[in-house]
Amino acid sequence: MEKIGQNMPHMNRVRQFDYQELVKQIMADPDVVAFIQQEKLTQAEIQRSVSKFNQYITERNRFLLGDETYIAKGYKPILVKNEGYADVAYEETPELIEQERQEAIRSRLNLISLPASLKEASLAQVDLDDVGRYKAFELLTNFVAEFPHYQKAVYLYGDFGVGKSYMMAALAHDLSEKRSVSTTLLHYPSFVLDVKNAISSGLVKEKIDQVKTAQVLILDDIGAEQSSPWMRDEILQVILQHRMQENLPTFFTSNFSFADLERHFASSKNGDETWQAKRVMERIKFLAQEVRLEGENRR
Repeated sequence: MEKIGQNMPHMNRVRQFDYQELVKQIMADPDVVAFIQQEKLTQAEIQRSVSKFNQYITERNRFLLGDETYIAKGYKPILVKNEGYADVAYEETPELIEQERQEAIRSRLNLISLPASLKEASLAQVDLDDVGRYKAFELLTNFVAEFPHYQKAVYLYGDFGVGKSYMMAALAHDLSEKRSVSTTLLHYPSFVLDVKNAISSGLVKEKIDQVKTAQVLILDDIGAEQSSPWMRDEILQVILQHRMQENLPTFFTSNFSFADLERHFASSKNGDETWQAKRVMERIKFLAQEVRLEGENRR
């Protein structure tokens, strides 16, 4: 029977053999070879880097295999030189970069009382299957291309369901993607109700300020609200006046033409208020040009 001490040299030889074999495998790894050549590592630097090379290979294999134990999700391991020896660092993957880019785009789209799915709209996806859609598409595309140098925004009107809201959401998306511009797109009839409900809590001014100072503003479905002299003169006109003075881009969608919207604003329990309606329309016309969007009902 061999004594324990007699087994030690044999065991050491096994461990030594295993270690040398591991080093041989590490040094044969294509990524390691390429790094050594690129950084022109000396033999001494290579020796100091063996453990880091091994760490890199282990982490890289976990990353490539999608191993659940890999904790740096969205980041891939890379080799870097750190004060005379190799080290392991992590850089964002193209997938994570794209994910963060898309999240940044969506974060600049402030949708109020509108479906979140509109954040996915883009002008590249707008259907141009009707000649009556070309002018609106061209104006919106040019607005994005020329921003911040532009002439007027667009007042887009047309029948129910032709895609006015979608086209404006597409504008907002492209402004965010290509110009890093923030846009507030709000459903105007819902905004009217929100403002009325805010009277009791004293938050009316806060709601107005949030809208009137938006970098780009889109008032969706204006004219569908229940009009009142107070909302027309004390809220809407204040918003439009500020945006006109500050030259802030302001877009609109509506089922009404300019003429129809003026009649809508002039209708009041107090009788004919044509003069007050004209004051509001002057500001809308200053901010945006009237464009009719045609096409079939897409809902």
